[in-house]
Amino acid sequence: MALEKSAEHGYRLIEFAYLRPEKFDLDRLAKKAKELDIEIVVTMGLSADADVSSEDKAVVAKGRALLSDAVKAVRDIGGIRLGGILYSMHGKYERMPTRIGWMNSAETVAATAEVAKDCGVEIVLEVVNRFESNLLNTTAQGMKFIKDTGRDDVLLHLDTFHMNVEEASPAHAIRMAGDKLGYFHFNENYRGYLGTGTIDFPSIFSALVDIGFHNRDVVFESFSSAIVDEALSRACGIWRDTWDDNNPLAAHARAFIESHWSEAVRRAEINEAA
Repeated sequence: MALEKSAEHGYRLIEFAYLRPEKFDLDRLAKKAKELDIEIVVTMGLSADADVSSEDKAVVAKGRALLSDAVKAVRDIGGIRLGGILYSMHGKYERMPTRIGWMNSAETVAATAEVAKDCGVEIVLEVVNRFESNLLNTTAQGMKFIKDTGRDDVLLHLDTFHMNVEEASPAHAIRMAGDKLGYFHFNENYRGYLGTGTIDFPSIFSALVDIGFHNRDVVFESFSSAIVDEALSRACGIWRDTWDDNNPLAAHARAFIESHWSEAVRRAEINEAA
């Protein structure tokens, strides 16, 4: 149903969260997505017992195996990208990260990227707020982490909801990421309809245009427990629903993004001609 509705609204990409091969017919999903001409991205986070930023070697090994399996599942479903919180537990920590944990995570992500390279899958690391990870909360941290992986093919995944919490200037963060920005989530500050909250979208669209993000994927993300998986809703702290019908929400988001993108391009052309 989600695939059909996405195509109906004119979307060309769909994002699945916490893809579990044992619960889905991957061949059927891959075939359906191909029929509808929709690309697939999968995002996920790690559990405490598979936290690759742990100092416990067994926990790190479990997370590394899980990520490797996830990459292969993305390949098997015909997906193009694995993103999300691939570098730590998805949840609130009670402690600061350690240098050993940071390097365990960086080495694991590097190994995962090698598997992904062989599978034709791109790895993008989502920078999230302090209540969903203690490792990568800002773009600057994300850039340092990518450097520590020692790989050129690991990219960042930024999200306006998280940047609104952690970045002094989301637009500056986007420009800092530059060509290391591989994937982007549009969200309102309260995860509702775009343009109805406090996010400064004009500055964000301008920054995306400035770094030449025209040929990369942008996604609208919003949560409601009426639609979204219960476990994911809890992990993201969705304690109240801001909507219960995803059809008008999806239509509005697409129109909003297209309109603001066109306006940002127009402003950039005017400024260049001035």
